[in-house]
Amino acid sequence: MIRTASSYRAPPTTRRRWIKAGAAAAAACFLPAVEAASVASRIIDAHTHFYDPTRPQGVPWPPWDSKALYRKVMPEEWKALARPHGIRETVVVEASPWLEDNQWVLDLSAGDKGIVAFCGNLDPNDPRFPAHLKRFAANQTFRGVRWRSDLVRIDENPDAVRAAAALLADYGLQLDWNGPPALLPHLAKLAADVPDLRIVIDHGGGCGDPRNPVPGWKEALRLAASRDNVFVKVSGLVEQAPGPEGRAPRDTGYYLPVLDHLWECFGEDRLVYGSNWPVSDRGAPYDVVLKIVSDYFRDKGPAAAEKYFWRNALSAYRLKDRPSTLHKERPQSWTLV
Repeated sequence: MIRTASSYRAPPTTRRRWIKAGAAAAAACFLPAVEAASVASRIIDAHTHFYDPTRPQGVPWPPWDSKALYRKVMPEEWKALARPHGIRETVVVEASPWLEDNQWVLDLSAGDKGIVAFCGNLDPNDPRFPAHLKRFAANQTFRGVRWRSDLVRIDENPDAVRAAAALLADYGLQLDWNGPPALLPHLAKLAADVPDLRIVIDHGGGCGDPRNPVPGWKEALRLAASRDNVFVKVSGLVEQAPGPEGRAPRDTGYYLPVLDHLWECFGEDRLVYGSNWPVSDRGAPYDVVLKIVSDYFRDKGPAAAEKYFWRNALSAYRLKDRPSTLHKERPQSWTLV
Protein backbone atom coordinates (compact mmCIF):
# COMPACT_ATOMS: atom_id res chain seq x y z
CA MET A 1 0.00 0.00 0.00
CA ILE A 2 1.21 3.44 -0.84
CA ARG A 3 1.05 5.76 2.15
CA THR A 4 -0.13 9.27 1.49
CA ALA A 5 0.79 12.22 3.63
CA SER A 6 -2.63 12.18 5.24
CA SER A 7 -2.47 8.49 6.09
CA TYR A 8 1.11 8.46 7.36
CA ARG A 9 1.56 8.02 11.12
CA ALA A 10 4.96 8.49 12.73
CA PRO A 11 6.42 5.63 14.74
CA PRO A 12 5.53 5.76 18.45
CA THR A 13 9.01 6.91 19.51
CA THR A 14 8.93 9.76 16.98
CA ARG A 15 5.43 10.79 18.05
CA ARG A 16 6.54 10.87 21.68
CA ARG A 17 9.46 13.16 20.80
CA TRP A 18 7.08 15.48 18.96
CA ILE A 19 4.67 15.51 21.89
CA LYS A 20 7.46 16.27 24.39
CA ALA A 21 8.88 18.99 22.16
CA GLY A 22 5.44 20.55 21.74
CA ALA A 23 4.81 20.46 25.47
CA ALA A 24 8.17 22.09 26.18
CA ALA A 25 7.49 24.82 23.64
CA ALA A 26 4.04 25.45 25.08
CA ALA A 27 5.45 25.64 28.61
CA ALA A 28 8.14 28.07 27.49
CA CYS A 29 5.45 30.44 26.31
CA PHE A 30 4.48 30.99 29.93
CA LEU A 31 7.95 31.31 31.45
CA PRO A 32 9.41 34.77 32.21
CA ALA A 33 12.34 35.78 30.02
CA VAL A 34 15.62 34.79 31.68
CA GLU A 35 18.30 37.43 32.04
CA ALA A 36 21.81 36.75 30.79
CA ALA A 37 24.39 36.12 33.49
CA SER A 38 25.85 39.46 34.52
CA VAL A 39 29.46 40.32 35.23
CA ALA A 40 28.36 42.44 38.21
CA SER A 41 25.52 42.42 40.72
CA ARG A 42 24.32 45.74 39.31
CA ILE A 43 25.03 47.72 36.15
CA ILE A 44 24.41 51.43 35.60
CA ASP A 45 24.72 52.45 31.97
CA ALA A 46 26.19 55.90 32.58
CA HIS A 47 25.90 57.23 29.03
CA THR A 48 22.76 57.14 26.91
CA HIS A 49 20.96 59.69 24.74
CA PHE A 50 17.20 60.09 24.23
CA TYR A 51 15.60 62.49 21.74
CA ASP A 52 12.62 62.91 19.43
CA PRO A 53 12.98 64.49 15.95
CA THR A 54 9.19 64.28 15.49
CA ARG A 55 8.63 67.12 17.96
CA PRO A 56 7.33 70.34 16.32
CA GLN A 57 10.68 72.04 16.92
CA GLY A 58 12.69 68.98 15.87
CA VAL A 59 16.16 68.42 17.33
CA PRO A 60 19.53 70.13 16.79
CA TRP A 61 21.28 66.75 17.04
CA PRO A 62 21.61 64.29 15.42
CA PRO A 63 21.63 65.75 11.89
CA TRP A 64 18.73 64.80 9.63
CA ASP A 65 21.04 62.99 7.19
CA SER A 66 22.27 60.54 9.83
CA LYS A 67 20.45 57.39 8.73
CA ALA A 68 21.38 55.43 11.84
CA LEU A 69 20.53 58.10 14.42
CA TYR A 70 17.90 60.48 13.05
CA ARG A 71 14.82 58.78 14.48
CA LYS A 72 12.82 58.80 17.67
CA VAL A 73 14.98 57.30 20.44
CA MET A 74 13.20 56.78 23.75
CA PRO A 75 13.82 54.86 27.01
CA GLU A 76 11.64 51.89 26.07
CA GLU A 77 13.88 51.05 23.13
CA TRP A 78 16.97 51.17 25.35
CA LYS A 79 15.26 49.02 27.98
CA ALA A 80 14.48 46.34 25.41
CA LEU A 81 18.22 46.08 24.70
CA ALA A 82 19.47 46.49 28.28
CA ARG A 83 17.03 44.47 30.37
CA PRO A 84 18.07 41.05 29.00
CA HIS A 85 21.48 41.82 30.55
CA GLY A 86 20.01 42.84 33.90
CA ILE A 87 20.56 46.57 33.26
CA ARG A 88 17.79 48.77 34.65
CA GLU A 89 19.44 52.14 35.31
CA THR A 90 20.98 54.81 33.15
CA VAL A 91 22.53 58.27 33.23
CA VAL A 92 21.22 60.34 30.33
CA VAL A 93 23.68 62.78 28.74
CA GLU A 94 22.20 65.71 26.82
CA ALA A 95 23.67 66.42 23.39
CA SER A 96 21.33 69.29 22.53
CA PRO A 97 22.47 72.86 23.30
CA TRP A 98 18.85 74.06 23.43
CA LEU A 99 18.04 75.21 26.95
CA GLU A 100 14.57 73.72 27.20
CA ASP A 101 15.78 70.32 26.03
CA ASN A 102 17.20 69.98 29.53
CA GLN A 103 13.66 70.27 30.84
CA TRP A 104 12.43 67.81 28.20
CA VAL A 105 14.71 65.09 29.59
CA LEU A 106 13.84 65.95 33.19
CA ASP A 107 10.15 65.64 32.32
CA LEU A 108 10.93 62.30 30.71
CA SER A 109 12.73 61.13 33.84
CA ALA A 110 9.82 62.10 36.10
CA GLY A 111 7.89 59.07 34.90
CA ASP A 112 10.82 56.72 34.50
CA LYS A 113 12.66 55.39 37.56
CA GLY A 114 15.30 53.86 35.29
CA ILE A 115 16.74 57.34 34.59
CA VAL A 116 18.76 57.71 37.79
CA ALA A 117 20.66 60.83 36.71
CA PHE A 118 20.73 63.45 34.01
CA CYS A 119 23.80 65.31 32.78
CA GLY A 120 22.50 68.46 31.11
CA ASN A 121 23.86 70.90 28.57
CA LEU A 122 24.54 74.51 29.63
CA ASP A 123 27.03 76.94 28.10
CA PRO A 124 29.46 78.48 30.64
CA ASN A 125 29.91 81.47 28.34
CA ASP A 126 26.22 82.37 28.62
CA PRO A 127 25.77 85.25 31.13
CA ARG A 128 22.62 83.45 32.31
CA PHE A 129 24.55 80.27 33.18
CA PRO A 130 24.23 80.81 36.97
CA ALA A 131 20.47 81.33 36.73
CA HIS A 132 19.98 78.32 34.46
CA LEU A 133 22.11 76.13 36.70
CA LYS A 134 20.15 77.17 39.79
CA ARG A 135 16.90 76.35 38.01
CA PHE A 136 17.87 72.84 36.96
CA ALA A 137 19.90 71.97 40.05
CA ALA A 138 16.66 72.15 42.03
CA ASN A 139 15.75 68.83 40.41
CA GLN A 140 17.58 65.98 42.15
CA THR A 141 17.89 64.03 38.89
CA PHE A 142 20.00 66.83 37.42
CA ARG A 143 23.53 65.83 38.43
CA GLY A 144 25.74 68.03 36.25
CA VAL A 145 26.46 69.28 32.73
CA ARG A 146 28.36 68.05 29.73
CA TRP A 147 30.67 70.30 27.72
CA ARG A 148 31.41 69.09 24.22
CA SER A 149 34.46 70.66 22.64
CA ASP A 150 32.66 71.71 19.44
CA LEU A 151 30.27 73.75 21.61
CA VAL A 152 32.44 74.71 24.60
CA ARG A 153 36.18 75.19 24.11
CA ILE A 154 37.70 74.91 27.56
CA ASP A 155 40.91 76.48 26.25
CA GLU A 156 39.08 79.68 25.30
CA ASN A 157 37.66 82.25 27.71
CA PRO A 158 39.17 80.35 30.66
CA ASP A 159 37.85 82.78 33.29
CA ALA A 160 34.22 82.05 32.37
CA VAL A 161 34.91 78.32 32.16
CA ARG A 162 36.63 78.29 35.56
CA ALA A 163 33.87 80.32 37.19
CA ALA A 164 31.20 77.99 35.81
CA ALA A 165 33.18 74.94 36.95
CA ALA A 166 33.45 76.39 40.45
CA LEU A 167 29.71 76.99 40.51
CA LEU A 168 29.10 73.37 39.54
CA ALA A 169 31.28 72.30 42.45
CA ASP A 170 29.40 74.61 44.82
CA TYR A 171 26.16 72.87 43.88
CA GLY A 172 27.75 69.45 44.35
CA LEU A 173 27.34 68.74 40.64
CA GLN A 174 29.82 67.27 38.16
CA LEU A 175 31.17 67.91 34.67
CA ASP A 176 31.15 65.48 31.77
CA TRP A 177 33.60 66.45 29.07
CA ASN A 178 33.95 65.23 25.49
CA GLY A 179 36.83 66.43 23.36
CA PRO A 180 40.09 65.57 21.62
CA PRO A 181 43.32 64.55 23.38
CA ALA A 182 44.88 67.92 22.53
CA LEU A 183 42.54 69.60 25.04
CA LEU A 184 43.13 67.14 27.87
CA PRO A 185 45.97 69.26 29.37
CA HIS A 186 43.49 72.15 29.68
CA LEU A 187 41.05 69.78 31.40
CA ALA A 188 43.79 68.69 33.79
CA LYS A 189 44.44 72.33 34.66
CA LEU A 190 40.73 72.92 35.23
CA ALA A 191 40.67 69.89 37.54
CA ALA A 192 43.58 71.37 39.48
CA ASP A 193 42.01 74.84 39.66
CA VAL A 194 38.68 73.43 40.91
CA PRO A 195 39.66 70.37 42.96
CA ASP A 196 36.18 69.94 44.44
CA LEU A 197 34.67 69.40 40.98
CA ARG A 198 34.23 65.81 39.83
CA ILE A 199 35.08 65.58 36.13
CA VAL A 200 34.18 62.63 33.90
CA ILE A 201 36.01 62.32 30.59
CA ASP A 202 33.73 60.76 27.98
CA HIS A 203 34.64 58.07 25.47
CA GLY A 204 38.11 57.25 26.70
CA GLY A 205 39.36 60.75 25.98
CA GLY A 206 39.06 60.43 22.21
CA CYS A 207 41.59 57.66 21.68
CA GLY A 208 40.73 57.11 18.02
CA ASP A 209 41.45 53.72 16.47
CA PRO A 210 41.98 51.42 19.47
CA ARG A 211 44.78 49.58 17.66
CA ASN A 212 46.51 52.81 16.71
CA PRO A 213 45.54 55.56 19.20
CA VAL A 214 45.81 59.24 18.34
CA PRO A 215 49.37 60.55 18.80
CA GLY A 216 49.74 62.15 22.21
CA TRP A 217 46.59 60.50 23.60
CA LYS A 218 48.49 58.34 26.08
CA GLU A 219 50.50 61.20 27.54
CA ALA A 220 47.55 63.60 27.68
CA LEU A 221 45.32 61.05 29.35
CA ARG A 222 48.00 60.22 31.91
CA LEU A 223 48.24 63.93 32.75
CA ALA A 224 44.48 64.18 33.26
CA ALA A 225 44.52 61.04 35.40
CA SER A 226 47.08 62.64 37.72
CA ARG A 227 44.19 64.65 39.20
CA ASP A 228 42.22 62.56 41.70
CA ASN A 229 38.94 64.28 40.86
CA VAL A 230 38.98 63.05 37.24
CA PHE A 231 37.13 59.90 36.09
CA VAL A 232 36.88 58.43 32.60
CA LYS A 233 34.15 56.51 30.84
CA VAL A 234 35.24 53.39 29.00
CA SER A 235 32.85 54.19 26.18
CA GLY A 236 32.94 55.07 22.51
CA LEU A 237 35.43 52.33 21.64
CA VAL A 238 33.50 50.61 18.86
CA GLU A 239 32.50 53.93 17.26
CA GLN A 240 36.16 54.94 16.96
CA ALA A 241 37.25 51.66 15.39
CA PRO A 242 37.78 51.88 11.62
CA GLY A 243 35.72 49.92 9.14
CA PRO A 244 32.12 49.73 7.85
CA GLU A 245 29.43 51.21 10.07
CA GLY A 246 28.05 48.75 12.58
CA ARG A 247 30.80 46.21 12.00
CA ALA A 248 33.50 47.12 14.50
CA PRO A 249 35.72 44.26 15.74
CA ARG A 250 33.98 42.19 18.41
CA ASP A 251 37.07 40.65 19.95
CA THR A 252 38.06 42.26 23.25
CA GLY A 253 41.70 41.75 22.30
CA TYR A 254 41.36 44.39 19.58
CA TYR A 255 40.71 47.05 22.22
CA LEU A 256 43.44 46.06 24.69
CA PRO A 257 45.83 48.93 23.81
CA VAL A 258 43.17 51.39 25.01
CA LEU A 259 41.68 49.31 27.82
CA ASP A 260 45.08 48.55 29.34
CA HIS A 261 46.14 52.20 29.24
CA LEU A 262 42.89 53.37 30.84
CA TRP A 263 43.35 50.77 33.57
CA GLU A 264 46.98 51.76 34.11
CA CYS A 265 46.10 55.47 34.41
CA PHE A 266 42.83 55.41 36.36
CA GLY A 267 42.78 52.05 38.14
CA GLU A 268 39.66 50.38 39.45
CA ASP A 269 38.27 53.41 41.32
CA ARG A 270 37.84 55.93 38.48
CA LEU A 271 36.66 53.94 35.46
CA VAL A 272 32.95 54.19 34.61
CA TYR A 273 30.78 52.08 32.31
CA GLY A 274 28.75 53.80 29.58
CA SER A 275 27.39 52.41 26.33
CA ASN A 276 26.92 55.69 24.42
CA TRP A 277 23.76 54.18 22.98
CA PRO A 278 22.35 54.76 20.37
CA VAL A 279 25.53 56.30 18.92
CA SER A 280 27.27 53.02 19.76
CA ASP A 281 25.16 51.33 17.07
CA ARG A 282 27.46 52.98 14.55
CA GLY A 283 30.13 50.59 15.76
CA ALA A 284 28.37 47.51 17.06
CA PRO A 285 25.11 46.33 18.68
CA TYR A 286 24.45 46.99 22.36
CA ASP A 287 25.25 43.44 23.48
CA VAL A 288 28.62 43.53 21.73
CA VAL A 289 29.55 46.81 23.43
CA LEU A 290 28.71 45.28 26.79
CA LYS A 291 30.52 42.01 26.06
CA ILE A 292 33.80 43.74 25.17
CA VAL A 293 34.09 45.48 28.53
CA SER A 294 32.55 42.58 30.47
CA ASP A 295 35.25 40.24 29.20
CA TYR A 296 37.93 42.71 30.20
CA PHE A 297 36.70 43.59 33.68
CA ARG A 298 35.73 40.04 34.54
CA ASP A 299 39.44 39.24 34.38
CA LYS A 300 40.15 42.10 36.82
CA GLY A 301 38.19 40.36 39.56
CA PRO A 302 34.75 40.80 41.17
CA ALA A 303 35.66 43.91 43.19
CA ALA A 304 36.92 45.81 40.15
CA ALA A 305 33.91 44.76 38.08
CA GLU A 306 31.49 45.98 40.76
CA LYS A 307 33.25 49.34 40.87
CA TYR A 308 33.41 49.77 37.12
CA PHE A 309 29.83 48.77 36.37
CA TRP A 310 28.07 50.80 39.07
CA ARG A 311 29.92 51.87 42.22
CA ASN A 312 32.11 54.40 40.43
CA ALA A 313 29.04 55.90 38.78
CA LEU A 314 27.59 56.50 42.24
CA SER A 315 30.77 58.37 43.18
CA ALA A 316 31.13 60.34 39.95
CA TYR A 317 27.50 61.52 39.88
CA ARG A 318 27.08 61.57 43.66
CA LEU A 319 24.07 59.32 43.55
CA LYS A 320 22.58 58.09 46.79
CA ASP A 321 24.39 54.90 47.80
CA ARG A 322 21.39 52.75 48.51
CA PRO A 323 20.41 49.28 47.26
CA SER A 324 18.61 49.49 43.94
CA THR A 325 15.33 47.66 43.45
CA LEU A 326 15.32 48.23 39.72
CA HIS A 327 18.29 46.02 38.93
CA LYS A 328 16.74 43.09 40.80
CA GLU A 329 13.39 43.12 39.04
CA ARG A 330 12.50 40.31 36.67
CA PRO A 331 11.34 41.21 33.18
CA GLN A 332 7.59 41.57 32.85
CA SER A 333 7.53 40.36 29.25
CA TRP A 334 6.97 36.75 28.26
CA THR A 335 9.13 34.71 25.90
CA LEU A 336 7.35 33.11 22.97
CA VAL A 337 9.07 30.09 21.41
